[in-house]
Amino acid sequence: MKATMTLDKEFKIGEIDDRIYGSFIEHLGRAVYGGIYEPDHPEADEQGFRQDVIELVKQLKVPLVRYPGGNFVSGYNWEDGVGPVAERPRRLDLAWRTTETNEIGTNEFMDWAKKVNAEVNMAVNLGTRGIDAARNLVEYCNHTSGSYWSDLRIKHGYKEPHKIKTWCLGNEMDGPWQIGHRTADEYGRIAAETAKAMKWVDPSIELVACGSSNRLMPTFAEWEATVLEHTYDHVEFISLHTYYGNRDEDLANYLAQSLDMDQFIYSVISIADYIKAKKRSKKTINLSFDEWNVWFHSNEADKKIEPWSVAPPQLEDIYTFEDALLVGSMLISLLKRADRVKIACLAQLVNVIAPIMTENGGQAWTQTIFYPYMHASVFGRGVALHALVSSPKYDSKDFTDVPYLDTVSVYNEESETVTIFAVNKHQTDVLSLDADVRSFEGYRVVEHIILEHDEVKATNQHNRTNVVPHNNGDAKVDGGKLEANLPKLSWNVIRLAK
Repeated sequence: MKATMTLDKEFKIGEIDDRIYGSFIEHLGRAVYGGIYEPDHPEADEQGFRQDVIELVKQLKVPLVRYPGGNFVSGYNWEDGVGPVAERPRRLDLAWRTTETNEIGTNEFMDWAKKVNAEVNMAVNLGTRGIDAARNLVEYCNHTSGSYWSDLRIKHGYKEPHKIKTWCLGNEMDGPWQIGHRTADEYGRIAAETAKAMKWVDPSIELVACGSSNRLMPTFAEWEATVLEHTYDHVEFISLHTYYGNRDEDLANYLAQSLDMDQFIYSVISIADYIKAKKRSKKTINLSFDEWNVWFHSNEADKKIEPWSVAPPQLEDIYTFEDALLVGSMLISLLKRADRVKIACLAQLVNVIAPIMTENGGQAWTQTIFYPYMHASVFGRGVALHALVSSPKYDSKDFTDVPYLDTVSVYNEESETVTIFAVNKHQTDVLSLDADVRSFEGYRVVEHIILEHDEVKATNQHNRTNVVPHNNGDAKVDGGKLEANLPKLSWNVIRLAK
């Protein structure tokens, strides 16, 4: 089986915003307590943050972390999480039916983000709160001094402002499960007015309006159009969320779901551009895909959790090798529209549907999906290239013309490197790739990394090195032609340098 590709440095999709490799920490399950924060752990630092987790997050080079939710934010009073810890209230979190201790709040999370070299994408509560709480939080975080909320931050021990650039206007407000669920008109109005007030406090911030919770929502498309009618002049981004799972054990169909993600992205771009035309605006709204991942393994276990417990194990999916392949394809989907997808957040980062897992008091370890995410983040900085690809295809239950080869390439002019990310979705055959790379004269293959496994259900739960990449790929360049064999069901990273 053979595929061909032509790569040219002039065929540019767009500059990749580093924030496309963002992630997400919500006050949910063991993401915070027992995940990033465990003061009694042998690896805890002076603030109680797990240093083993910090080191793994650093390996991922996560540039941006969305916080504190998620569904959690729609019932969250941010004031509960600042000031002396001993005086903070315990609250019932209605989103996940747990008890929130508020030991970790805004300032502590900003400290943790600095330790992992990440910016914070802060979400405001537009469920039970609104304009007043949001503008106060911006003042608390970003205003220098001389006002009530900025001086309170200084009193709390943070003289310098946090200077948070990116903010989410609520979360999944189209969802009936959301505290304070609203219609598109209701949300659009409150989001626009909140955005105006937040930017009056700090005109330098960028704002994300809530798009649909997924493409299957009955209000999808109409929701985006209505929300953007209200917010277009006040926001920079519209959000997208999607999760996939192989519930019916159909691998061919499961791996094709990245095509659904492609279609979701194209649709939202079209809606945003329709509103741009309707408003005769010169401004372009970009996309923030601020929740995406595989999520289905833990659904049954989560039904058995004792209500109102503190940091129970929730949404703790144990990922398989096949999940890593789909995550790789989803990363490719994001990069193929890097001209418009400027922010994305793998949901989530630690313990909760996450690439990093921890044992309370014990080890931190990496799941199968850690590797494609790490490879894309580390090697995928630069300009996304539009490759001309010819690949054999297949049909599945829900999709037609699914290419066996899923691929995108990234060119970094400064470091004189090219990285090809590729997934072979064929279940039995090696895919022989021939690529014309004459545009990159003098480039050679420096590494061909492969993630593969004979068992699609293999995990790293009991054997931490069961599903890990190797760099024994056979890619080579000769006379401007790249040749590589992509093993059956494999994630490949082919790195070229001048």
